[in-house]
Amino acid sequence: MLVLQGGGALGSYQAGAYQALCRQDFEPAWIAGISIGAINAAIIAGNPREKRVERLKEFWDMVSAPVPWRPELPNDYARSLFNEGSAATVATFGVPGFFTPRFPPTQFWPAANPDGLSYYDTAPLRATLERLVDFDRINSGVTRLSVGAVNVATGNFTYFDNAQQEIHPEHIMASGALPPGFPAVEIDGEYYWDGGIASNTPLDYVLDQEVTTDLLIFQADLFSARGPVPTTMLEAAEREKDIRYSSRTRLNTDQNKKIHNARKAIRDLISKLPDSLKDDPSVKFLSKAAKENTVTVVHLIYRQKNYHGSSKDYDFSRLNVLEHWAAGEHDVDLSMRHKDWLERPQNGETMVTYDLTAEEDRIAAQPPHTSTTEADRST
Repeated sequence: MLVLQGGGALGSYQAGAYQALCRQDFEPAWIAGISIGAINAAIIAGNPREKRVERLKEFWDMVSAPVPWRPELPNDYARSLFNEGSAATVATFGVPGFFTPRFPPTQFWPAANPDGLSYYDTAPLRATLERLVDFDRINSGVTRLSVGAVNVATGNFTYFDNAQQEIHPEHIMASGALPPGFPAVEIDGEYYWDGGIASNTPLDYVLDQEVTTDLLIFQADLFSARGPVPTTMLEAAEREKDIRYSSRTRLNTDQNKKIHNARKAIRDLISKLPDSLKDDPSVKFLSKAAKENTVTVVHLIYRQKNYHGSSKDYDFSRLNVLEHWAAGEHDVDLSMRHKDWLERPQNGETMVTYDLTAEEDRIAAQPPHTSTTEADRST
C-alpha cells in the first residue's frame, strides 16, 4: 500500500515516487493520504493504472504554471533567492486549478461563514478534482482510499474511507484545507480542516484498521524529522516546520513496534499455558487480541536541500516541482535495489521499518545477508 504525507508543493516528490514504483509493477491495493497526499492519492485511486502518471503530470504541470521557467542559477544563494521569489508570486496570485486570492481579503468582511474564513478560495480545486479524478471509480472500491481531516468543532481526527462511505471532491478538499490559507470544508453539516493539523501521516490509521492481512507499506514523507541545527533565523523557521509536519514518524513506528512485540509475547505466553486454561474467557479474549499481521514499512523521505527555506511547501515553481519529482523517482529506484531485504523472511519479527535512502554510500555497501535489526533505518 501507499501512505502519503502532507506537504504542499513538495508533493510532486510523491508523484515521482509513484511513477518509479509503477516501473517495479507495484499496484497499491490501498492508498491513504493527508493534504497534498490526499490529492495525489485521489488522482491515483481515481484513474486506471495506465492513466495515473499522465494525470499526475497534468496536475503538477498545471499548478507549477505561475513560475514555469527553469533558470540556470550559479549557487545555492541564487537558488534561495529564486525560491523565495517564486513563493512570493504564488502567495500573491495563487495557483491555477488550485487556489486564488480572495478579494476583498476576508479580514475586511464584517462576518463570514467558516467556509469563507481564509486568505484563498479553493473553488478551483473542486473543478480540478472533478476533471482529473473518476469518483465513480473510487467509490467502486477497486482501490481503497482513505484521507484524513480534522473536525473544526471537536478537534477530533476523522478519516473518510471508501471502505465505509462514498468519497466526493469535498472529502479530498477537506483533507487539504490548511488554515488560515484555505477555508474549512463543510461535509454533512460539520466543518473540517487539513488533517496535518493533528497528524501529517495516516500510518497510525492504516495500522489500526488492518491487523490480519500482511502489509508492505511505502510511506512517502515530505518533511524530514532529522536535520542540521539551524544557524540563521530562516533556517530556524524551516527546521521548525520540518519537525512539526514530519509528525514524529520515528515515534509512530517505534510505538507500533512495541505493540507488535507485546502481541507476540502474549502469543508466546498463551502457547505455554496448560490446556485446562486455554478455554478460559480471558485467555480467549487475549488470543484474539494478540492475532496480528506482518508489517514492513519502507520510508521514502524528501530531504531538504541547502537552498530550501520555510516557503518550500508553497513554492510551486516548475524548477522545484521537477526536482522533487526526480527525487521521488531516485529514492524509489535506490530502495528497490534491495528487494531481497523486503522479500526475505523477517526472522520472527512482525514489524520492520526501512529507510534505505538515508545513507546512500553505506546502504550500497551493505551485504545482502544483513540482519533485520541492522537493516532497520526508520527515521
